[in-house]
Amino acid sequence: MLIKRKICMVGAFAVGKTSMVRRFVESIFSEQYLSTVKVTIEKKTIRRGEDEFVLMLWDMAGEDAFQSLQMSYLAGAAGYLLVADGTRRATLEKALELQGRVQQTIGSTPFVAAINKNDLAADWEVTEEMEQGLRGRGWTVFRTSAKTGEGVEEAFQALNLAMLGRKP
Repeated sequence: MLIKRKICMVGAFAVGKTSMVRRFVESIFSEQYLSTVKVTIEKKTIRRGEDEFVLMLWDMAGEDAFQSLQMSYLAGAAGYLLVADGTRRATLEKALELQGRVQQTIGSTPFVAAINKNDLAADWEVTEEMEQGLRGRGWTVFRTSAKTGEGVEEAFQALNLAMLGRKP
């Protein structure tokens, strides 16, 4: 069976949303920084048993002091990946705020949290206690690195399971 799903990438500015999409879709990483303007859409097809899933990945521009997340882009989303940068604690605080706003906009939609840039663990500002706090809220949390690929595939697969109503 062919199943199409819209997934939105949500997070602060420069947390690695675009790099995670590129790693997942094309298995590549670029050191060159590309700022997303509004939204970029990528597609990836994955198989799970007899089912084939076409994932439409909406890579949304990050939110910062100068730019606000366009909540209208969330319409029709089956799930979202909430991304924070483990080397910048403020991006986790922004992710908490964004998750609340997303939930107000599209309701209780499946999501997975990715704390990205685990390849820079020496510069890590997000503590284990903070991660446990997220899990205590019932969140599924992955440490990821778009650069090395660590946890990226697993985060997207867990989101796909959550969208199917299964626990990752």
